[in-house]
Amino acid sequence: MSCILNIETSTSVCSVALSADGEVLFEKSSFEGPSHAALLGVYVEEAIAVTKEKGLKLDAVAVSSGPGSYTGLRIGVSVAKGLCFGYGIPLISIPTLEVLAVAALEQQNNASDCLYCAMLDARRMEVYAAIYDVNLKTVRETSADIVDADTYASWLEKGKVCFFGNGAAKCREVITSPNALFIDNIHPLAVNMVTLSEKAFAGSKFEDVAYFEPFYLKEFQATIAKNKVLG
Repeated sequence: MSCILNIETSTSVCSVALSADGEVLFEKSSFEGPSHAALLGVYVEEAIAVTKEKGLKLDAVAVSSGPGSYTGLRIGVSVAKGLCFGYGIPLISIPTLEVLAVAALEQQNNASDCLYCAMLDARRMEVYAAIYDVNLKTVRETSADIVDADTYASWLEKGKVCFFGNGAAKCREVITSPNALFIDNIHPLAVNMVTLSEKAFAGSKFEDVAYFEPFYLKEFQATIAKNKVLG
């Protein structure tokens, strides 16, 4: 039996899920803003308590690897690494946009008549995006896209494309093709990592715990407070 702790902190949502052979034993999420530093440790402790109650041994930790919030990803990966070092267990990384796509596919009942474009908000009209088919096969790799009417035109000309994630909302007025569908309330959650992390565990697809880093896609840019700029 494989017992995996799944951690997702790539956006403002903080979530943890514990699975054993694909069955979700524990799941907790907070949608109340970026509070990962305060909540993640608590959720992890609660999940580990469940393993003790059920007499299970934690076999691996899976973490959403990005792209996404620089701070959120750092917190999630740091906690995941600490657990792996402490328990002497392997680390699994799951691309954040795949986690989003799993949630969208589930909501759409795996509809096969469209492609699935997962979007995470970057800045202004920029998003981190990847396109998948109904089998979660990557049709277009992850990239940072500046969204205008033509950004996804070649895909929309071929058929329907479902757009989702916290980057999709700001694209509604720009992407006006009749083949563009927008799915609301899709978040990357730890519970949506379970199938992916179980598959990775079965295939021994592990990361080097010492050297693994989140996939930021772009370098972190700190913002300067307006009063300091003006002062």
